[in-house]
Amino acid sequence: MQKSQSRKSSSHEYGAEDVGLTIVISRVLQIGVTLSSIIISLGVLLFLLHPGSQQMNAQFPFTPTQIVLGLLTLQPGAIIFLGLIILIATPVIRVLISIVSFACEHDRTFVVISSIVLMILLASFMLGKGGA
Repeated sequence: MQKSQSRKSSSHEYGAEDVGLTIVISRVLQIGVTLSSIIISLGVLLFLLHPGSQQMNAQFPFTPTQIVLGLLTLQPGAIIFLGLIILIATPVIRVLISIVSFACEHDRTFVVISSIVLMILLASFMLGKGGA
């Protein structure tokens, strides 16, 4: 009779830190998408409740000052814009969490890769032109 030998799994087994990071990242993505959906829906609802007040283009803010003033006065366009900002910020926050996590693990390769991804994301936001 042959001795049965225990076989090692060929797939990568996640450590507690990997599972914790995965949970944190998934929660950030879930919360970001859910929060932005709720805020955008609220803005759309407010817009539908006051359809004859003004046109959407006249209400939609374009500068940070207009956004803040619009949020303070509950303008639908500003609320929708806030939801969009949160939706756009969600993957950026995910990349930032990854960078911090890789730095804590002293994994320089993935810190560099994640930092490049972050720079690309930020550059695309800075170079993009809204409405043009």
